[in-house]
Amino acid sequence: MLSMITTIFKIPELRRKIFITLLFLMVYRIGYYVPLPMIDQAKMADKMSQQATGSFGQILGFVSLFSGGDLSQGCIFALGIMPYISASIIIQLLSSGVLPSLEKLRKEGAAGQKKINEYVRYLTVPICALQSFMFVQALMRPDDGTGAGMGLAQPGYADGFYGVLFGGSAVLIMTTGCLFLMWIGEQIDEYGIGNGVSLIIMAGIVARLPQATASLIFVPGTTTVNPSLYTLGGGESGGIGLESFLLLMFLFVAVIVSVIAITKAKRQIPMQSAKHVRGRRQVGGTKAFLPMKVNAAGVMPVIFASTMLLIPGLLFDSLSAVAPNLTWAGALGSAFHRGDGWFYNVVYIALIYVFCYFWVAIQFNPKEVADNLKDQGSFIPGYRPGKSTADYLERVLMRITYVGAAFLAIIAIIPTIISTKLGVNQQIAAFYGGTGLLIVVSVALDLVQKINSHLVMRNYPSLTDE
Repeated sequence: MLSMITTIFKIPELRRKIFITLLFLMVYRIGYYVPLPMIDQAKMADKMSQQATGSFGQILGFVSLFSGGDLSQGCIFALGIMPYISASIIIQLLSSGVLPSLEKLRKEGAAGQKKINEYVRYLTVPICALQSFMFVQALMRPDDGTGAGMGLAQPGYADGFYGVLFGGSAVLIMTTGCLFLMWIGEQIDEYGIGNGVSLIIMAGIVARLPQATASLIFVPGTTTVNPSLYTLGGGESGGIGLESFLLLMFLFVAVIVSVIAITKAKRQIPMQSAKHVRGRRQVGGTKAFLPMKVNAAGVMPVIFASTMLLIPGLLFDSLSAVAPNLTWAGALGSAFHRGDGWFYNVVYIALIYVFCYFWVAIQFNPKEVADNLKDQGSFIPGYRPGKSTADYLERVLMRITYVGAAFLAIIAIIPTIISTKLGVNQQIAAFYGGTGLLIVVSVALDLVQKINSHLVMRNYPSLTDE
């Protein structure tokens, strides 16, 4: 391993790319601790700790996990990169047949993709401004008991002219912070190594791992090892027991291994090019494979499903707070809380399957692939070019997507199982067996693949060579 690391830093171009990437990630982490003005940070920390288990706390944890930001801290990068991701998803959906002009741009190659990226940047700005405005309004509005406001503004900064001035400044700062993160991601794409947006999200997740680990091992607020780790069943100190800790570590390793296996798993469909004569030579007839990834949707179905499940829980909780006599609203709000029963898990798994098939359908078009194979003079043995090939590809896609969706469903509900069965905090469990770990491993594999391409291009051994 040491020789591999030494080899990586022997290549000047690769070394420069790695240093540039690390520099931009350091800038991101520094900005993560720059607070917003006029917000009482101590009061905000107390408020967020009280709401950590409710619907609002689940939303904050969800945004923190998938955006690289943290709404529970009033910092300039609180929104993270989520508005940019949302804009990318919207434009991608619109370019998949909804808007013919965008679909035409998508098919124009690099020039069209450059124009689409420009549209994504334009759309990111209003999304940032809207989300920043809603967040700042929730922080500064007085806490009247209905949950509409939190009353976290410093005295004298929430009313009248100063409220408008400083509230507008906070919205502008958060919007600029998100756009700056978008710029950092694009600079990493161009001058660094790896996918910039993915690396920002990964850095945000990895940065929370030490704190999550410390909360499992040590007594809260101290550096003393929790006595419960030495006993079976957890003892009386409130921590998890030895058997739960060992099981958690086993699940941690098992999830990493399974994520690597499924992420790299592919269905290789044999192809063969048609033979034809050029002059006096017969060319073609070569065999190749069309790779189809088992988990082609990545983590997007989990993001969509989690978002959809957060909305009804928040709505029913708000309705129950406004009208306490509506017992059905409270019951439905509780049903949509993660870990409060089987209903949430069943709906969660169903939505993951739905969004997995939906996302794969807009990413992979069997008819388009079949037409491309036909134009290139290639075919799949046993199937006619055209409709027959498209039908075959669609059948294969449906089967492997079912397996990929099942894997995502298992990974997604593991934190809930850990939280309810082992008594571990939900946000901590998400780092040791859930979607957060899936993101980290997937981004790490992509980074290793890009480093390997640089090594192989210069005749160095690959990182994955035995």
